Amino acid sequence: MAFLPISKAEMEERGWDWYDFLFISADAYVDHPSFGAAILSRLLEAEGYRVAICPQPDVSTPESLTRYGRPRLGVLVSGGVIDSMVNHYTAAKKPRSEDVYSPGGKAGLRPDRATIVYGNLVRRAFGKIPLIIGGTEASLRRFAHYDYWGNNVRRSIIFDSRADLISFGMGEKSIIEIADALAEGTPVNLLTNIRGTCYIADNPPKNAVLLPGFEEVRDDKVKYAEAANTEYAEQDPIRGAALAQRHGDKYVVQNPMSPPLTRSEMDRIYALPYERAWHPVYDAMGGIPAYSEVKFSLTSSRGCFGSCSFCAITFHQGRIIQSRSHQSILNEAKKFIWDKDFKGYIHDVGGPTANFRFPACEKQLKSGACKDRQCLYPKICPNAKVDHGDYIELLRELRVLPGVKKVFVRSGIRYDYCMADRDDAFLRELCEHHVSGQLKVAPEHISDNVLRYMGKPGVNVYNRFKDKFYEINRELGKEQYLVPYLMSSHPGSTINDAIELALYLKSNHIHPEQVQDFYPTPGTLSTAMFYTGLDPRTMKRVYVARDPREKAMQRALLQWSRPENYDIVREALIKANRRDLIGFGENCLIRPKINGENERRTKNVSTNSGRKGPVGKNKGGAPRGGRGSGRKGR
Repeated sequence: MAFLPISKAEMEERGWDWYDFLFISADAYVDHPSFGAAILSRLLEAEGYRVAICPQPDVSTPESLTRYGRPRLGVLVSGGVIDSMVNHYTAAKKPRSEDVYSPGGKAGLRPDRATIVYGNLVRRAFGKIPLIIGGTEASLRRFAHYDYWGNNVRRSIIFDSRADLISFGMGEKSIIEIADALAEGTPVNLLTNIRGTCYIADNPPKNAVLLPGFEEVRDDKVKYAEAANTEYAEQDPIRGAALAQRHGDKYVVQNPMSPPLTRSEMDRIYALPYERAWHPVYDAMGGIPAYSEVKFSLTSSRGCFGSCSFCAITFHQGRIIQSRSHQSILNEAKKFIWDKDFKGYIHDVGGPTANFRFPACEKQLKSGACKDRQCLYPKICPNAKVDHGDYIELLRELRVLPGVKKVFVRSGIRYDYCMADRDDAFLRELCEHHVSGQLKVAPEHISDNVLRYMGKPGVNVYNRFKDKFYEINRELGKEQYLVPYLMSSHPGSTINDAIELALYLKSNHIHPEQVQDFYPTPGTLSTAMFYTGLDPRTMKRVYVARDPREKAMQRALLQWSRPENYDIVREALIKANRRDLIGFGENCLIRPKINGENERRTKNVSTNSGRKGPVGKNKGGAPRGGRGSGRKGR
């Protein structure tokens, strides 16, 4: 099976003198099931539709689209795997130097707010034609939303992109329903009953829950928080209601989420005839860097019932876990063995959270996820089914395949779910066979005050996991380390909370190489907290660090031992009235200045105290290094 055509010439090679859909993507074309554009285009193809791919078009001229000819049914637009603004800018709003979803990692091949720019380009090129937008950018911006980069509230992306429909979430079910309806001749403005879509209406449906309107949430932060809470609460495919939000004299209407995919539906999607490579046109440009991260990885599940406040997975994939069969995953793994580049190592078997293989409880598939409570926070729900048996068996089946040397789990696990298991079988198996020297986990913080706003378990749960991890590794005779993901300046975090975290890191001999500043992205409760200063779940005030200097202080405190951070850490300690932490005592973070110089004594520089580890490892635990390619399993 060949790649789908990305040019008029390739369409002609297939003998096409017409086609159904033009699929525009802000990412380069990689025909692999880790990329949404590949999944949806291959699924449409399997349903008998002709799809041409237009990756990263030149937005300066409509000819970049019209050269394909006019599609028979419509145009599909995706802003890419991640939001284009997150792709372009750091949490400090500084431009990134590379784009791993572009040829050779080159930055600048997609525009800011790509979905909006592409949507308007479509209107210039084709005028009145069905225009459907989807992907992460459109999905998370489907209602009026706070935009961190402009520091303002923007209206639903459906208006600014001039789209007819938003296909939100993962999109497989809705895109086929849309295609079939258009093929039958139904005008796009009449497609108002498809689950997993948003549309523009003159009046809200009678059964819809009305959200505070765009103008209200723009001008009133209390209304914004109320809207965010309702949007979040109704993101459920079984019990969730339709939502409507007024924008001027129109309404954006969200139908309920698409139903969860069945196991057979998931298996079918991952069995489609992907080329499992980037398009050859990129060979001379150095290929697509992001592909190397997933080439020999396996997606085993979707969705996450962890529901961390700062994560948008609940708003995009939902809380109900959907998973593939063992045979489907094994079949994909067998394809690796025949690849000339495969060295015997499967890099990952997981999803948003690797050790979630089934819904949290049996009730979810009948009644939906609970509206007024979380599955894991503040404690694991007594109705939750904690069982790693199926995942253990899957990993065992994979590692005995001929040609497979090692199967790693790198997408992250929920350590609180792990600790709730009735025995240590999973953690022992993980340490013995599936950790590549380091295991990435995400406590994010250790202050109970901050963890409450994050929706994360208390630090005592992480401490129990940490102790158990090292105990098992000692029993196995292995030298392996935990790499904790940490976040600074999350809503609720004060300078004192950051100091508390710094003291924890010092006492545990942890020296993180990288930390993540909180990044307010659309579609999360934490972003609503950041913008409004309110916790949408309680409507109570929450402290927010907005001053760039204070944010820099909180970040520096997480790396308190670095010489270049001395001055700002000292400033933070003085500001917090914690001069007791400036001195030579065992609990002090920094030494005092003597004659204007930072007093540094060789014997006081952190050494490999505590657990011994090879040179280059963080003291007492995590190896020095980056955060990896993602932030999963939190």
